[in-house]
Amino acid sequence: MGLFDRIKQGLQKTSRVLQTDIRDLLKQEGRLVDDDLLKELFAILVRTDMGGGPAATIRDDIQKSFRGRVVKEEDVLSSVKTNLKELLAQPEVPINLAEEGPTVIMVVGVNGSGKTTSIAKLAHRFTTEGKKVVLGAGDTFRAAAVEQLIIWADRIGAEIVTGDSGQDPASVAFAAVTKAIQVQADLCIIDTAGRLQTQSNLMQELSKIRRVIQKQIPTAPQEVLLVLDATAGQNGISQAKGFSEAVQCTGIVLAKLDGTAKGGVVIPIRQHFDLPVKLVGVGEGAEDLTQFNVDEFVDAFFSDQESE
Repeated sequence: MGLFDRIKQGLQKTSRVLQTDIRDLLKQEGRLVDDDLLKELFAILVRTDMGGGPAATIRDDIQKSFRGRVVKEEDVLSSVKTNLKELLAQPEVPINLAEEGPTVIMVVGVNGSGKTTSIAKLAHRFTTEGKKVVLGAGDTFRAAAVEQLIIWADRIGAEIVTGDSGQDPASVAFAAVTKAIQVQADLCIIDTAGRLQTQSNLMQELSKIRRVIQKQIPTAPQEVLLVLDATAGQNGISQAKGFSEAVQCTGIVLAKLDGTAKGGVVIPIRQHFDLPVKLVGVGEGAEDLTQFNVDEFVDAFFSDQESE
């Protein structure tokens, strides 16, 4: 399955909400663009969790272009599509790799955001490219997370560094980077315990992990990826704010996109923060992590679901 098809499959729920509701709104014969239609269209757009601001931008554009005219489904969908591409505009941003030595990637996020699975998918992505990967199981307070990462490491052929239960996560990160240097790994991906963005002591712990990594590789970490759960909707915005302020996040991984009808949440996240969405998780398989591309993402919103 190609990248577009994976994104398309992941966005089925959002796409159905968007297209079915707009189709029902306009009927086959079309409908006059008046206050009632604009109000109903706004409500449909908000249901995808894109937020009131982007929904209003799209509504106002349709009002300006078609006010007082009968509008057809394809006209509205075309306008929505064009606006979404403008609202989401960002260059395609690949993972930043070190010029020499191991690339170190810290992965952060709240509990249950999909961090550990996203790490496994990211590691799989690199191992299939022939790169050597070391994982650091820095979530030392949750045995299940460590066990999950050990299973994934074995499955995808990555090495893993673990610590004792409750051990200082910074020491695990230090050991993982040491191992990566010793075995001449291409990448070292470090998991961290889930935490709320409001827990200042735990946010300081992330800063400590960062400092410890830099003692060995001053230019690292090359990436601090924030994993956001797409099903969390607008809550993702406050998460992004807290984490990006605490640990200078470099990009976003939008996880669990296949489990929600609220795929539009990526739009306010892009608008509120100067953080690129780098990767999107569109399924549960090891290969279901794809690089975020605005055109492919928006096109998948409007792909024909009848062919599924």
